[in-house]
Amino acid sequence: MKKSKIRIYINKKISSNLLIYIKNKQHHYLKNVMRIQINDSINIFDGITGEWLSNVLSINRDSTVLRVIEKTNNIVKGLDVWLIFAPIKQHRMSIAIQKATELGVSKIFPCLTEYTNLKKININSLQLNAIEAAEQSERLDVPKIENPIELNLLLDSWPKDRHLIFCDEKGNCDNNIVESLLSLKNNNYKRWGVIVGPEGGFSAAEKDLINNNKCAITVSLGRRVLRSDTAITVSLFCIQQLLD
Repeated sequence: MKKSKIRIYINKKISSNLLIYIKNKQHHYLKNVMRIQINDSINIFDGITGEWLSNVLSINRDSTVLRVIEKTNNIVKGLDVWLIFAPIKQHRMSIAIQKATELGVSKIFPCLTEYTNLKKININSLQLNAIEAAEQSERLDVPKIENPIELNLLLDSWPKDRHLIFCDEKGNCDNNIVESLLSLKNNNYKRWGVIVGPEGGFSAAEKDLINNNKCAITVSLGRRVLRSDTAITVSLFCIQQLLD
């Protein structure tokens, strides 16, 4: 069997000897971009059972058929991190989803705030961004992109056992994110949330709403005001490196 570094996500539970029919964009990618051949090997994962090795049985006009050979990796659970962010411009939002996926978030909530400029969001497009990032980064699962939700509704239903890291965009609090996370490192918390505001920041009322949540920990990302996608990357990297 010819070795390959091709890796794709399969939106169904995988098992040994299963036949999988690849269609549409993934079929185009395999056939016309990667130019696969019969008996080539393809790495596949489903976000449920782990990663599997498959081989190409046939390449047709409208589909590629794979046969699952064997499991090669199991999913190992680490930190469970949710990302809450106010929608930003489409291109930068795609980058934010990509980086959040690479950095291990399990769920992503687009959050509507007072200063949110972008109200309409293509969830399917963002989910595809997450899938592509998981394929590229060798991640074994894909974060779920939730439907947009109002900030107050999200906080009202926030789980009591999940810490919420509030990244203060003005950088005017005394709690540096690194120092704050290090102080919590020995508590072995596994369930976290990170909330990043819109380009105009949170309103005073919204900040009060977040800070009044008993799970919230307000942190600073430094003296400079960061773009939302940069703040997302920095905060998630700190959590991954310091707590995982």
